[in-house]
Amino acid sequence: MQNLYEISNKLINKVKTGFKRSLYAEIDWRQRLIEITGARGVGKTTLMLQKAKELFDKNPSAVIYISLDDAYFFNNSLIETAGQFQKYGGKYMFIDEVHKYPAKHKTYDWSAELKNIYDRYPELSITYSGSSVIELYKGHGDLSRRKTSYKLNGMSFREYLEMNNTLKLPAITLQDLIHKNPLISADISDKIKILPHFRNYLSTGYYPFYNENPEQYNQRIKNIINVILEVDIPSITEINYDTTGKIKTMLAVLSTSVPYTPNLTKLSDSLQIGDLRTMYKYFYFLEKAELITLLSSNAKANKLFQKPEKIYLNNTNLINAISPEKNETGTIRETFFLNQVHYLHEINYPKKADFIINNKYTFEIGGKNKTEKQIKNIENSYVVQDDIEIGFANKIPLWLFGFLY
Repeated sequence: MQNLYEISNKLINKVKTGFKRSLYAEIDWRQRLIEITGARGVGKTTLMLQKAKELFDKNPSAVIYISLDDAYFFNNSLIETAGQFQKYGGKYMFIDEVHKYPAKHKTYDWSAELKNIYDRYPELSITYSGSSVIELYKGHGDLSRRKTSYKLNGMSFREYLEMNNTLKLPAITLQDLIHKNPLISADISDKIKILPHFRNYLSTGYYPFYNENPEQYNQRIKNIINVILEVDIPSITEINYDTTGKIKTMLAVLSTSVPYTPNLTKLSDSLQIGDLRTMYKYFYFLEKAELITLLSSNAKANKLFQKPEKIYLNNTNLINAISPEKNETGTIRETFFLNQVHYLHEINYPKKADFIINNKYTFEIGGKNKTEKQIKNIENSYVVQDDIEIGFANKIPLWLFGFLY
């Protein structure tokens, strides 16, 4: 236990607090059980350590940060650790990598232990994080009535500018973006030359660890992908080695042809998958891991059993890292738009145009010369143009969609 305290104190004191993700201010930290999920590398650990430091500076003995992949938990249980912690004045536990916890019994996993900690120690407040794939997890402890859940996306363009001390502005709503875009885009463009920063963001701005080692950024993304496919998904779904290989191959195929309009017969033949339901399940795993995004035409469809209209890689940095030869301008534009809007809004594939948001607003994505031809006579339709600084009427700069969160 002493070693856990030493590691915790070191990490808490080391974390930088100058820049905080927008989600930090949105979390109701008064809740006793907080769940933070998100893809690997988007900053969940940093966010928790920042809150831990805020509390630690007031009362060091009341705070501990632990990661459940620590060797300590090979022989020690989470509930015993919590009991010891509260005996010595502990009040706030920050728990990382919950899905890596080595369960002490096949019917008593991390979720069951958290449930018991919550019920047994009402003086403790617990914040835990896990990979986005834990949504696939069917634990033995029902936390749904106890936990408050939050999702951390990768960095928005707005957050990227703030983190790099370029520009600090609040997020804007979709309504304001649509109806006030000329004023908003003009105001921002008066402050900085926005387009060069946008180009940098598209290749290196989504994951906040870029500045740690720019030369190794793409390799680190590839390493994250391997951990997701080889460790995270198998630990949650109990798939075997052969299945992991097929999912890897599927991602490789998709990455060379995004946005991918599924030809399921051809894809299943190349992967030697005979059952289409199995194919849909693999799509579902990859989307939950935030490696791909499935775009359907039906807003209420069950994605686990529905053929998607298009498949995209989750974000533009993924494209740049794993498939730079397919780094086509049109793909980058659509992927950026989908990623930034999808975090807070429902987005689907319309009969005409590229995207429809909240089943109301239709968008066609293109360059600065993109016209309204494809969306003519469609109510609430807009042209999203790349390579422009300021919008006009129903023509909106693409980069402005990076200010939604």
